[in-house]
Amino acid sequence: MSSESLQRAQPAPAICRRTILAALGAAGATAALTACGGSDDSSSGSSGSSEPSGSGGAGGSGGGEALAKTSEIPEGGGKVFADQKVVVTQPTAGEFKAFSTTCPHQQQQVNAVDNGLITCPAHGSQFSVTDGSVEKGPATSALAAANITVKGDSITLA
Repeated sequence: MSSESLQRAQPAPAICRRTILAALGAAGATAALTACGGSDDSSSGSSGSSEPSGSGGAGGSGGGEALAKTSEIPEGGGKVFADQKVVVTQPTAGEFKAFSTTCPHQQQQVNAVDNGLITCPAHGSQFSVTDGSVEKGPATSALAAANITVKGDSITLA
């Protein structure tokens, strides 16, 4: 590099501590809300509507964010929606479930659904597509249930 180009190089602007703390606080709040979003219903089978053409379950309107068409979720498997931090499964034909993508072991994000199992890449924990329960550790607790609504052929966050 010539001395002229070195003189033009500017140091990266410093990021103030307040900006970092604000970003971390927002991320923490988002994670807390995601983790708590489905914790009201601890019984299996209550994480979403299992009626493929139903009215949206007990919640009613289901005016949340559209995720997918029912045809996009394979029977016996599922699909991870990383941006929404939710995994939607179809354990049996027409039955749809949803879980948080946050692994309870060390809060890493699950990223795959294969052979009836939801897998966390960090340490290999695996969870059932039926109820989010632990099939293989090191995780010792189930994935948190998330609320979805199935209306017609559309799946939305509740």
